[in-house]
Amino acid sequence: MPHQPSLAHVGIAVRSIEEAIPFYQVVLGLSAGSTQESDGARIASLPMGETEIELLEPDHPDSPIAKFLAKRGPGIHHLCFRVPDLAQALTACRAAGYELVDSVPREGAGGHRIAFIHPKSTAGILLELTE
Repeated sequence: MPHQPSLAHVGIAVRSIEEAIPFYQVVLGLSAGSTQESDGARIASLPMGETEIELLEPDHPDSPIAKFLAKRGPGIHHLCFRVPDLAQALTACRAAGYELVDSVPREGAGGHRIAFIHPKSTAGILLELTE
């Protein structure tokens, strides 16, 4: 049976990981791994079964996460779907007319191959695809 797409993680923009993380640790009992840096953000990943919560804190005032926080405030920044073949998924997006932020896969946090789809094409939700 072919691998089915699944929810890889939910990216949540926060002003401070240190201030946001207690809810996930104390209330939900999740444990954060080491903090990584990618795309102008500090990222704390909290595994939750096969899905993760990513807390995204800007690492400089001009970063995409800082701009998101300034415009919308803290909250869900993006959803990331795990797909069996990222190149094939991007080809399908182009064929269907979806606007891509990344026309080719690139390296994201944790060394994963990723690509983003512009929220203009997806009912206002920034979507990330990963393998």
